[in-house]
Amino acid sequence: MEPFLVAEKFVSINGEGTKAGELALFLRFCGCNLNCSFCDTRWANRKETPCEKATARQLADLALSEGVKNVTLTGGEPLLQKSIGELVSLLGELGFEVEIETNGSVPIRELASLPNRPVFTMDYKLPGSGMEQEMDLENLCHLTSKDTVKFVVGSRQDLERAWEIACAHRLVSRCHVYISPVFGKISPETMVDFMKEKRWNGVRMQLQLHKYIWDPNKRGV
Repeated sequence: MEPFLVAEKFVSINGEGTKAGELALFLRFCGCNLNCSFCDTRWANRKETPCEKATARQLADLALSEGVKNVTLTGGEPLLQKSIGELVSLLGELGFEVEIETNGSVPIRELASLPNRPVFTMDYKLPGSGMEQEMDLENLCHLTSKDTVKFVVGSRQDLERAWEIACAHRLVSRCHVYISPVFGKISPETMVDFMKEKRWNGVRMQLQLHKYIWDPNKRGV
């Protein structure tokens, strides 16, 4: 099995998703196949980014030593790591609750069929990201009530598109749906007004907690 390329590993609270505010061990992997306009972890996507090589067993041992039940696999794009299924299975066997933060462009079908299935927090990239054309819509078919689709919104156009996609694919009845602002680009008040205008039931607006607790550019939190 190929080693994992790890840019960061740290314990903090989940800043977003269904477990926002809960402790988690974060494993941030190097590399991404997208280049979103608002990316806040672009440093981890560069080829020259320093990284540590580790096996699934080494990462599982780290999780055991930390004593935190939630493990969040993030990036970059964690699904580009070729042995990701091995790591997810091992962590699941050991009793960890595994969440994968993925950008929505890489197929999740195989991971979604694992016996120890992870929870997916999956982005749908909106027009403001410049990456909407890369979305793999088949992924939406593999989501369950434990998973989340997250729309990161930077404009009224993004809000309208999020509404269209959520309605077209009946996401509210399939999984959790969150809308989150591009930090500093759109006011939360504007987003709430849009939700009221559309009577958008079953959708949650969520702010990235870690960007309000710490400096928005701080790493390892």
